[in-house]
Amino acid sequence: MATISGKKPSSFLLFPWSLLSIVLILLLNTAFSEFFGKNWSWIALVLIIPAAILENLKVGYSTMRIMFLKVVYSLLSFMFVGLAFGASMSGWYLERFKDMKGIARVEIPWYVLLALTVILLIEVVQIFSMLKAVKREFMQFDPDQ
Repeated sequence: MATISGKKPSSFLLFPWSLLSIVLILLLNTAFSEFFGKNWSWIALVLIIPAAILENLKVGYSTMRIMFLKVVYSLLSFMFVGLAFGASMSGWYLERFKDMKGIARVEIPWYVLLALTVILLIEVVQIFSMLKAVKREFMQFDPDQ
């Protein structure tokens, strides 16, 4: 029979590293677009690589609270990227197909979209590894096994 530990998980495991990276990339792109345009590769590497490493450290921990928060933060990450991509596409659509010139629009360069895509791919891999851990955890309680 499995034992339940009364120990709380550390805040490191509960913190949304990928979501923080996505929000920082979007904020840096909108606030400092000129600076971000010149130094995009360094900023993306500084934000993506630690997020990937820190999220990969969470894989071995299979408590339900950590897995639930990981899925919630992943969904929030997808929502933020979807909103940013939708805002960018709507401005492009209005200029291109509705012939509305001079409207304020959100411009997201290709390298920002690439950085966001890499982080979202990391999120997808993490979700599938968490699902495998959930299956393993539930299999412990199956009396037929």
